[in-house]
Amino acid sequence: MTETAPARARAEIDLDALRANVRTLRAKAPAAALMAVVKSDAYGHGAVQCARAALEAGATWLGTATPEEALALRAAGLRGRVMCWLWTPGGPWQEAVEADLDLGISGLWALDEACRAARASGRTARVQLKADTGLGRNGCQPADWPELVAKALLAESEGLVRVTGLWSHFACADEPGHPSIEAQSKLFDEMVTYAQDRGVRPEVRHIANSPATLTLPDTHFDLVRTGIAMYGISPSPELGTSADFGLRPVMTLSASLALVKHVPAGHGVSYGHHYATAGDTTLGLVPVGYADGIPRHASGTGPVLVGGKWRTAAGRIAMDQFVVDLGGDEPPVGERVVLFGPGDHGEPTAEDWAQAAGTIAYEIVTRIGTRVPRVHVNTHEAG
Repeated sequence: MTETAPARARAEIDLDALRANVRTLRAKAPAAALMAVVKSDAYGHGAVQCARAALEAGATWLGTATPEEALALRAAGLRGRVMCWLWTPGGPWQEAVEADLDLGISGLWALDEACRAARASGRTARVQLKADTGLGRNGCQPADWPELVAKALLAESEGLVRVTGLWSHFACADEPGHPSIEAQSKLFDEMVTYAQDRGVRPEVRHIANSPATLTLPDTHFDLVRTGIAMYGISPSPELGTSADFGLRPVMTLSASLALVKHVPAGHGVSYGHHYATAGDTTLGLVPVGYADGIPRHASGTGPVLVGGKWRTAAGRIAMDQFVVDLGGDEPPVGERVVLFGPGDHGEPTAEDWAQAAGTIAYEIVTRIGTRVPRVHVNTHEAG
């Protein structure tokens, strides 16, 4: 059921939990298709394995940020609809067209690149026009939308492109009641209507991300794009916990104690001696650090479970290791230290680490580095 992994550290990825999360999210948007977003190596969980599990659970689209990520999915044998949207000039446009990817288009330069790739490959490029409805990142501004739509329709009439989608992205869907939500929804409706009135016939219209999928049913349109929620992490504590939404965290990060030793009172711990022992105690060395993605900002606050007890990082988290004050307990060297997981056994969660580091749980799981092997369990769906 599990693969062996080096004892220093491992990130166990429960694919059954991921499948269950996908099914839960599909039930939240029953009239829409679901895109499983597996960018950034599936938020640190392993893109190919998670993509396969998501498709098994009923996702019908895969989404990535970069074309290289999408092409890697194709190289791994994943078929069906795959979309990528973070392009730069000179990117692998022709390879993407030949791989039958859906290409996010935010401006005329990108449409021109897609057309050139279509000519070079002798194939029609699948493109999705992105509207900037207020996020202010990628996407076409409303003032430039008529020209982009017109040029796309012209390219479509020449057989160079097929406009398969119209889409946008929320800025504040994770903040309940934020006025931008209604404003963006209204503008998206207007920009979609404009394009459709002029002859665009998209296969899908989509704006809903994880928080919108969970809490804004009026924004589901034809497709929802679920990223962090698919990995069992709430997109915002203000919206509810993972459990509130029926989601289960997929990653459990653990390490093995590398050293346990007795030290006297007043002993400094780690760089800068920001922590000193209050009395005679035992210290445990956890052999992961910020090079593995453990946030240095959680120095002194990052929680772990050792021997059934919560401990916190004592002193600075270093590049490869940090220390916990065991309070006189003497677990054996090699004892499992759980940094975060679903919380079933009292262990901290990624959200606990996010609070300790002053960040969001997205960053906690995504930043876990390549020195930590991903061990995928439940790789084959039961039944």
